[in-house]
Amino acid sequence: MCGRFTLTITFEELVKRYAIEDQGTPFHRPRYNVSPMQQVPAIINDGSKNRLGELRWGLIPSWAKDDKFAGKTINARGETLLEKPSFKNLVYRKRCIIPADSFFEWINVEGQKRPIRFLKKDNSIFSMAGLYDTWINPTDGAKMNTCTIITCTPNKLVSHVHDRMPVILKKEDEQKWLQRNEVNVKDLLRLLMPFPTEEMLAYPVSTLVGNVKNEGPECIERINVTLK
Repeated sequence: MCGRFTLTITFEELVKRYAIEDQGTPFHRPRYNVSPMQQVPAIINDGSKNRLGELRWGLIPSWAKDDKFAGKTINARGETLLEKPSFKNLVYRKRCIIPADSFFEWINVEGQKRPIRFLKKDNSIFSMAGLYDTWINPTDGAKMNTCTIITCTPNKLVSHVHDRMPVILKKEDEQKWLQRNEVNVKDLLRLLMPFPTEEMLAYPVSTLVGNVKNEGPECIERINVTLK
């Protein structure tokens, strides 16, 4: 799964990376411990151009009676997207990208859970494949735009720690994933593959990252600990 990630670049760098034309009011600051149920930057395509905005992490299907779905849908398994009522229609019309520059997973070391940070070797930003939907609260009519991060089987590096990893799109596939007029689902599902092991690295970080209240750069500092 993917339950925590980071996005430590500035709003301006984010806009430049995804060639966003209509920037709007800056809403992002470097973040070192992004957690479910928080607002996260996301890119969608409106049919003519890419747009950058915020979605709440934890998808609520448009047809849901309440918001209790969110805690169960922070991730969506790529292999079963077309089998799940929450996701199957979104694959055709509501695909998004959630930018990140690392994600965390936990490993058990002598009875203690230790967080591991996974990132690209060049420390650059990457695009996690996602889906989004809009839910209208039946009580007050308020709209909520939410998202889920798609996962796949892990590459060799991640497999030492967890049996799932977020789908990291190749840069050349990002626009194909976003384009609304792309409806060849078989082609889209082929993009949901493990990111190459040789392009990633991992290292242990402080257990501080386990508390969502800890959001500083100390969350990504490498620590010296023996992992068996």
